[in-house]
Amino acid sequence: MVYIAPSLLAADFSALGQEVARIERADLLHIDIMDGHFVPNISFGPAVVAALRDKTKLLFDVHLMLEKPLAYIPAFRKAGADIITFHVECGEDPQELIQAIRASGAQAGCAISPETPVSAIGEWGKRLRQVTVMSVKPGFGGQTMKVEALRKIFQLKARFPGLLVEVDGGVNLETAPLCKAAGADILVAGTSVFQAEDPYLEMRCLAI
Repeated sequence: MVYIAPSLLAADFSALGQEVARIERADLLHIDIMDGHFVPNISFGPAVVAALRDKTKLLFDVHLMLEKPLAYIPAFRKAGADIITFHVECGEDPQELIQAIRASGAQAGCAISPETPVSAIGEWGKRLRQVTVMSVKPGFGGQTMKVEALRKIFQLKARFPGLLVEVDGGVNLETAPLCKAAGADILVAGTSVFQAEDPYLEMRCLAI
């Protein structure tokens, strides 16, 4: 079974409530949090997450692209995050981050950027719910998928068979079958879903 997680980064920022309503039949809502340091862009804060929480029953898959994610875990959990993902490249202790996320009541995930090998995830990876493979450079939407990510998906499924593997970046009707064939469990799709005339049909086609 493949889960579809539309990325809020591709939505119309002037009408986020309506945009989320359009994808209510998705499996998760992927929310990218950017600090302008770990990545050069800035996106949403806890207040936006909290404002959307009572607009939908979707699980909030909150992806922290932050240099110092530890300090922000309680705020995003309070705002409504169900899954909180940190980047292995952030420099903070991954075991401490996992402990903090789980202590908050959220499920823990870890993301790896295109230049980061799967080996960067230690045995602590077994404590995660999911691993996010970035198939584009973090920080910007609408990029073309790097096919090298497919090998990482396969490697992660072999090494951590109990984990969900999420692929983030450049997912569309052409690349989704490649991701699924490699073993991906969750497809993060931004532009292809939010800019579709019929987001529900697009999501169904991605999942097939």
